[in-house]
Amino acid sequence: QVQLVESGGDLVQPGGSLRLSCAASGTIFSIYVMGWYRQAPGKARELVAYITSGGTTSYADSVKGRFSISRDNAKNTGYLQMNSLKPEDTAVYYCNLGRPGTSPYWGQGTQVTVSS
Repeated sequence: QVQLVESGGDLVQPGGSLRLSCAASGTIFSIYVMGWYRQAPGKARELVAYITSGGTTSYADSVKGRFSISRDNAKNTGYLQMNSLKPEDTAVYYCNLGRPGTSPYWGQGTQVTVSS
């Protein structure tokens, strides 16, 4: 059974930083594309960033230059480093593992709140 567990969400002031982690179990983590999504109250879930099995990354325009996605396949863990946080980054952040032709896996989410 595949499990994804996110951690690292917190309340932080504008301009602050957080590092989210996504620990995977029950599957071969390295073969998947890993993505971070977020969902703010009353809004649709949106893709924040993803990283392929080969390490290629892509970011939403709203987070480019501020967020960095990475993965450690030996630890079955992915990360999202978030810097220069803004109030509009407030959301529940979800980790996702996906491969073409298969249903994606989702974590339970971790809350990030940016407020003074």
